[in-house]
Amino acid sequence: MFIILFAVGLLAFLPVEDKLADRLEIGDKASFTDVKVTDVSGEVLTLEKVAGENGLLVNFSCNTCPWVEAWEDRYNPISKMAKENEIGVIMLNPNASIRDDGESMEDIQARAKSSNYDFYYALDEQAKLAKAFGATRTPDIFLFNSDMELVYSGAIDDNAKSAEEVDQPYLKNAIQNLVAGNEINPNTIKSLGCTIKWPK
Repeated sequence: MFIILFAVGLLAFLPVEDKLADRLEIGDKASFTDVKVTDVSGEVLTLEKVAGENGLLVNFSCNTCPWVEAWEDRYNPISKMAKENEIGVIMLNPNASIRDDGESMEDIQARAKSSNYDFYYALDEQAKLAKAFGATRTPDIFLFNSDMELVYSGAIDDNAKSAEEVDQPYLKNAIQNLVAGNEINPNTIKSLGCTIKWPK
């Protein structure tokens, strides 16, 4: 009896699965690619417009999550790698319910400047794209091929704390294999990060 109660007690501390629309699966087409979003520069974009000849990298991210801060030193190098391989890059901020707490347009403009982002950073105003993709965390990665079919999703790599101690650079490997026409394995890794702050 004690063992059963102990096990039930442990379950209370396990993360609860996010109750959202189904997540895009490998092979699914990108959703809402014609939805307009505004970049920190003021430019109005769509995913169709951002996509490159070999595909599109979408990162749902934010300003206020410590997981984002941990992985942020990899953002620019990955963006550079993607763009060198004709893959468009955009980061979307879906934290609609806390726009007044560090996630406003003014906030993301300041973050893009202070962090020297070399990629588009735009508001996903009412988290419409995040919901359509089935994103749950920040950061959460979605990589599409030239036909806008999902080829990789999830985490950037296996070590948020240290870029130097990464054993499995999942996203970099996915980009290399996508461009080379090779199988991407693994193609899905559970994202780790702060939960998206959905509109109320």
